[in-house]
Amino acid sequence: MTTDSEGDEMTAEVLPSWFYPPADGWVAEDLDRLPPEAPRRLELVDGALIVMSPQTKFHMRVIDNLTRVLRSAAPEGLDVVREMTVTLGRRQRPEPDVMVVREPPGTGLERTTYRPEEVVLAVEVVSPDSEERDRKVKPERYAQAGIRHFWRIENENSLPVVHVYELDDTTGAYVPIGIEREKLRLMAPFPVTVTIRELLS
Repeated sequence: MTTDSEGDEMTAEVLPSWFYPPADGWVAEDLDRLPPEAPRRLELVDGALIVMSPQTKFHMRVIDNLTRVLRSAAPEGLDVVREMTVTLGRRQRPEPDVMVVREPPGTGLERTTYRPEEVVLAVEVVSPDSEERDRKVKPERYAQAGIRHFWRIENENSLPVVHVYELDDTTGAYVPIGIEREKLRLMAPFPVTVTIRELLS
C-alpha cells in the first residue's frame, strides 16, 4: 500500500515543472512564458491556472459558426477572434470562446491577449466541466472589467440556446436581455440576425 507521503512523491514525479506556480502565484503575463510542451488552451481565473478539457463537437460547431456569423455582421474597425484571452487584471486572464474586439481585421497578428476596453462582446459556450465558471465566475469578472455585452450559449437537448446580457451602468452587473431559442435578432453591439439552428449547420 502506498502511504500519503509516497503518493505525494509519485505525483510530484509525474507533474512537469511548469505546472507548479511561481512563489508569488500565477499572474497574467505567466501564460506567455510557459514552455512549448504546456497545453495550448490555458486560462487564469482568480489566480488559478485552468487547463481546458477537449471540446465536444457541439462546442466546436457553435464556436465556428458563431465566429463566421459575427465576422460577416461586424462593422469596420471590429474583428472577431476565438479562443484568445482577455487580461482583466494581474491574476485574471480568462479565455472567452469568442470575442468581438475593437481592432481592424488583419492587424495585431502577433498579440496573444486583449484588454477589456478593447472587447465589445464576450461569448462563452458552456461545457460540462466549465458550468460554474461560464455561468457565474467569468460573467462577474467581465462585468467588473466593464465589458458591455456578454452572451452565454447553453446546450439544450442538443440545440444551442443563447442567453443575452448587457452591462447595467448603475449596478455594474449584467442584466438579461433575452433568451433566444429560434432566432437571434439584435441591434447591439451591432445589427446581427441568425437562425439558432444555423449555429449547428
